[in-house]
Amino acid sequence: MSTDDESFHPLGNEWENELEEMLDDTEYDSDLGMEMAQDAMRVTKGELSEAEFHEMYHDDVMEEFGEDQRPTEAAYEEAQAAEEGTMSRMLSKFEGDGEEGRRDAMKKMGAGAAFVGLGAWGTVDDGEPEPQEQVAAAQEDDGGDGTQWGMTIDLERCDGCLTCVTACGNENNLDQGVNWMYVLEFEDSTPQTGRPNRLVRPCQHCTDAPCEKVCPTTARHTRDQDGLVLTDYDVCIGCRYCQVACPYGVNYFQWDEPDISTDQIEEYYTEEQGMDSDHMTTTYENGEERWVDSRAPRGTMSKCTMCPTRQDGEMGEDMVGTTACEQACPPGAIQFGDVNSDTSDASKYATNPSRGRALQWLSPPSESALEEDLDGADDDLESVLEAAGLDVEDLMLMKAVGITGESMGEGDGDMAATETDIQAALDVIEAHGLDLDDEDILDELGLGDGDADDAQVVLDQQYGSPESSFLLQEDMGTNPNITYFGHEPGPNAEQTEPTGTGVEYADLSYERADGEMVDMVDNRKEVLDEETVGDAGVSL
Repeated sequence: MSTDDESFHPLGNEWENELEEMLDDTEYDSDLGMEMAQDAMRVTKGELSEAEFHEMYHDDVMEEFGEDQRPTEAAYEEAQAAEEGTMSRMLSKFEGDGEEGRRDAMKKMGAGAAFVGLGAWGTVDDGEPEPQEQVAAAQEDDGGDGTQWGMTIDLERCDGCLTCVTACGNENNLDQGVNWMYVLEFEDSTPQTGRPNRLVRPCQHCTDAPCEKVCPTTARHTRDQDGLVLTDYDVCIGCRYCQVACPYGVNYFQWDEPDISTDQIEEYYTEEQGMDSDHMTTTYENGEERWVDSRAPRGTMSKCTMCPTRQDGEMGEDMVGTTACEQACPPGAIQFGDVNSDTSDASKYATNPSRGRALQWLSPPSESALEEDLDGADDDLESVLEAAGLDVEDLMLMKAVGITGESMGEGDGDMAATETDIQAALDVIEAHGLDLDDEDILDELGLGDGDADDAQVVLDQQYGSPESSFLLQEDMGTNPNITYFGHEPGPNAEQTEPTGTGVEYADLSYERADGEMVDMVDNRKEVLDEETVGDAGVSL
């Protein structure tokens, strides 16, 4: 265990103390929870093997919970031989006692309200931004095999509107104060950019998640089919060990009966929306159905899910590869997709963020409209631009996107669709007779020799190159699946009240499936103090 002067938890002593007090107010062994969390983080850092971790706590977990559904050393070795991913991907569903058993096992705790330092989010600034190639390599620790849903979040494009937060609350029918998606502002001692420093904080869906390692029932698990870290509400007993082991502070405990029933959710999605799914249960590759989406029942843990019912096609094939927060984001700061695929929106944006920004804002004319506009027009640059209603900058950026696009139009996301539209428009212009590869035309467009370097300079100048790229707490070894662009919190970063340039939580609300409007609150406000919902009371 840690001392008063040193915390094992990356979020520091204040956070660790709050977590320990939280466990003290449950019927479960506080010391066991804290010790398991500490050693789970040692596993992700490579200081302890996963097999050793499971074995060293097996007897204690059996004594405390009467069961230990975590894999034994033999099972671990079997999975290693089969070259499985994380341990949970080989586990069968544990049949829990249901909601009544959870209620008996749950106790409430007091929740304070405090700011904590954010220095743990980043690393010490050495003056050099981490190369984007290193970020991509860190995301693909499994060799890039199979689907791994994740995000690229451009913090320099986030305007603090909180639309992502309200969209998440609406989609998942969350109670007041449960902010699975959370946007905060912070101050930092490192040089400022002139814009507010913001951090958008969903669950990181780590490839090597310590929260999963401490779960005695395997309610917290990683899906083999897509790498999402989820909670089976029918199995979770609310011991809250996952909350202690999470380096990011993203878990929420459902204190009381949720304000909206499962019947109301099911009726809304199946009857009013005409869906086959109730937006709560999803079908796994082995055929079993598990309750892992939407709001949590009383006495269980919940967090951002990255919308598994969407990813499973339960909400329609057009929703696969999307999340509520991404679709709602006005400036396109959130890109979701398979981070193991070079052609997903998340990967395309991560590979070339200035080009990704261009694809968010360019609106090329449709192929048919452009053909009609150019009919009868001369084929010189000036005539084409006038007839098409374009200016030189429009065509310059479209051509720059085309030049820098190694996988132009490939993929299923919005960015690929925009690439396809841009390429179609460029083809129509070429077919009309304007040679866009002609040296003189390229020069008039400001694209130099027309090579990829010249085109990239144009995109960087127009849309800006991000200050840095980073993964949160990369040194923890959890392999998070969210890449950030923008100002990385330094070792002395501190959360602050909103500057007024964004939108206040208290100004917003969202509608649940039962038609009720829920007023938004920042999760350090009075709702937590009243123990309605909780996350140990420390705002992160």
